[in-house]
Amino acid sequence: MTARFTTGTSGGPPLGGMWGPWLFPGASTPPPRGFPQAVLFDRDGTLVADVPYNGDPDRVEPMPTAREAVDAVRDRGIPVGVVSNQSGVARGLLTKHQILAVRRRTETLLGPFAVWAVCPHLVGCGCRKPAPGLVLAASHWLGVPAAHVAVIGDIGSDVAAAEAAGAHGILVPTPATRPREIRAARSTAENLLEAVRMVLAGAVR
Repeated sequence: MTARFTTGTSGGPPLGGMWGPWLFPGASTPPPRGFPQAVLFDRDGTLVADVPYNGDPDRVEPMPTAREAVDAVRDRGIPVGVVSNQSGVARGLLTKHQILAVRRRTETLLGPFAVWAVCPHLVGCGCRKPAPGLVLAASHWLGVPAAHVAVIGDIGSDVAAAEAAGAHGILVPTPATRPREIRAARSTAENLLEAVRMVLAGAVR
């Protein structure tokens, strides 16, 4: 199913159709020319420690080099965004309020993101990674072709979503990453800052 999404004003409620992602827009930055024109990050296990179904902002802890990595992209004038599966909503374990609270805490620690695209579903949608809907929705909001977007994540579905959208994926493995996902990835990095440096150097094209 093709993901459906809408856009709206910053700070408002999550947006999107029943089977589209929630979009939480932030401050927009005109994308630069060339590659990358935007960098999208997975949330759990990539930007912040993976706490299953976390709705508590006090449990948000940045991953090593996360702030340096995101700042390195911002310093180039390149917009950054977050693409995150949050099936805890569909499972009844998380609320929209909790998703927003964790978003605010993440931005307090790592700085503002131009857009958050969140899939609250479990099945039956086109946005839950490895489907491309989150990447396409975030790219659309930023006004950037997916082909000029890099997506950084810690598991195979992050990279698969990037490739399905026509974007460029890079894997930063953690203990939760399966060996076969590492073998299948076209580009891997030891940590988030190395991944960003590879992206900025065009090494994932």
